[in-house]
Amino acid sequence: MEFFVQTYGCQMNKLDTNLVINSFVHAGFELTDQPSEADIVLINTCSVRQHAEERVLSLLGHLKHIKKTQPGIIVAVFGCMAQRLKEDLLRYEVVNIVCGPLQIPQLVGLVNKTIEQNTKLAAVSSDIRHNPQQQQSDQLDDFELLYDLAQDNLPAQAYVRVMRGCDNFCSYCVVPYVRGPEASRPPQKIIAQIKKLADAGIKQITLLGQTVNSYRYNGSSFADLLYEVSKINGIEWIKFVTCYPKNFDERIFKAMVDLPKICRYLHIPAQSGSDKILKAMSRGYTCGQYLEIIDKARDIVPDIAIAGDFIVGFPGETDEDFQKTVELVEKTQYKNCFIFKYSPRPGTRADGKLADNVPMEVKKQRNIKLLAVQEKISENLNKSFIGRTVKVLVEGTSKKSHLDKTDKQGVPQLIGRTAGDFIAVFDGPENLAGQFVDIVITKTSALTLFGQVN
Repeated sequence: MEFFVQTYGCQMNKLDTNLVINSFVHAGFELTDQPSEADIVLINTCSVRQHAEERVLSLLGHLKHIKKTQPGIIVAVFGCMAQRLKEDLLRYEVVNIVCGPLQIPQLVGLVNKTIEQNTKLAAVSSDIRHNPQQQQSDQLDDFELLYDLAQDNLPAQAYVRVMRGCDNFCSYCVVPYVRGPEASRPPQKIIAQIKKLADAGIKQITLLGQTVNSYRYNGSSFADLLYEVSKINGIEWIKFVTCYPKNFDERIFKAMVDLPKICRYLHIPAQSGSDKILKAMSRGYTCGQYLEIIDKARDIVPDIAIAGDFIVGFPGETDEDFQKTVELVEKTQYKNCFIFKYSPRPGTRADGKLADNVPMEVKKQRNIKLLAVQEKISENLNKSFIGRTVKVLVEGTSKKSHLDKTDKQGVPQLIGRTAGDFIAVFDGPENLAGQFVDIVITKTSALTLFGQVN
């Protein structure tokens, strides 16, 4: 039987999808890239923004039409949206299975049971804020170790989860309610998983956590984990996302200096430059404290590349508050920012207590303005690369046709990333995918470095 997978959301969801795909292939199912050809459709969902859930509902509407001609098709919705809505999703005629993020090791079994019994099934946590039982934690760890294989779309790269859940309870965020409490994985299991990936040819590992710098296990910190992971032969680059700007351990920066394998890249969301809005968001720090972390990072690691996240149009955000966010972006000089318009999420404290009182048109205008501010910063920062030679890990052929494409016959345009997560495109043979190459930067834009193989 053939199965199709659609994924929405963050790197955590992409990792979950990779695990699920490998578990289904191992169970004898065959992957297809066309939902109309599939016997089973798996939808990995996100609840962080309303738009992500709307896209799932749109896909369910499309599948409803497919099911008219293929009544036997099985549709399983898993991940964050499945945990948030639970059995309510089964009210959709097209949905056969609902599976929470902590239950994904059961997904193959749920599908097989549905095939055998022609029944609707749900496997979600009734109260996800209770720590999972040890048996469930062990099951999740074993699932990751068994099925975390190389991803075809990113050769030589792999994600490795170091912790699950979140305990920060930012007022706008649904993650603690759909991913559960913070739970750090045992370091020996993380190390064993990475060694297995290294033996399979993986060269870059990205360590994942909702607040990865909060990692703690029996006195072992995230900085300690970085030192251990760096000892693994075969792994050449180590990245990590995402860091929370509170109680930040400076030894993480020192590890970047001490350990050549640790990429000098930091993704550290600020969300706002206004202390008033940060307090309303329950972020637990001030703008000044955030800047202290940035200053310390650059003091210890002068060439560090920093990326940020921002939400515009949060309840109560005035023009003055937004201007403070603009000033923070200009002061921090991020390599890039991920900027989102606020959307209320059911069940969060902001949704229950704060009126969504910033008009959508104002949110759009602020989003456009902040993107323009960041684009100018990125453009100027990227220009400093012209004439320099940089090392990149090649991801494969570029999906877009860039303006500086050369006329080399039969040589495609490739895309790769630097250790600082800068995107670079250049011409070269496809067999460079998954390899490190040095390229000379000849031209730049706000989003891209253009170069030639050195």
